Amino acid sequence: MKQISKILILGPESTGKSTLAADLSDYFGEPWAPEFAREYLEKLGRPYGYDDLVKIGKGQMQLEDELSQKAEKLLICDTDLRVIQVWSEYRFEKVDPWVLEEMKKRTYDLILLTDTDLPWAPDPQREYPELEMRRFFLNWYQNLARESGFPWYKISGSREKRLKDSVKYIQKTIFGQKT
Repeated sequence: MKQISKILILGPESTGKSTLAADLSDYFGEPWAPEFAREYLEKLGRPYGYDDLVKIGKGQMQLEDELSQKAEKLLICDTDLRVIQVWSEYRFEKVDPWVLEEMKKRTYDLILLTDTDLPWAPDPQREYPELEMRRFFLNWYQNLARESGFPWYKISGSREKRLKDSVKYIQKTIFGQKT
């Protein structure tokens, strides 16, 4: 069985996660697991509820598992169950036990935490454009990155700088290259 490394891109809404995931996928020629929630919510036709978050989480993990089979060395993950945990706790003040158990099983070789220094991009699926709320969620995700035990770096700046820094951290952390 081949050994692949998984890179998790984590951060609040509208912080360039999908853009960075696609850019890293192009750079390394490896697949990326997009955010399953987008497709799910577009088809839902109603506001999401607590039970939808577990369905989204399971869809995300299935997508990640499927794309892991196509990866040669790296899989770039646009999101993971930490997002489900945060939204569950914030919106519903509870988290399904499946989410917490599955989070313990899943490992990532590196977390890239996207900063809130990009301008807000309006989107019907995004909920909190206020910088104060974006920073609130950034701090929450940063704490989760620290608690994960996985290596992590905060990624800031322009699209180009984010890609350059992310590549540097991947080469250093995953491939042991000096930068």
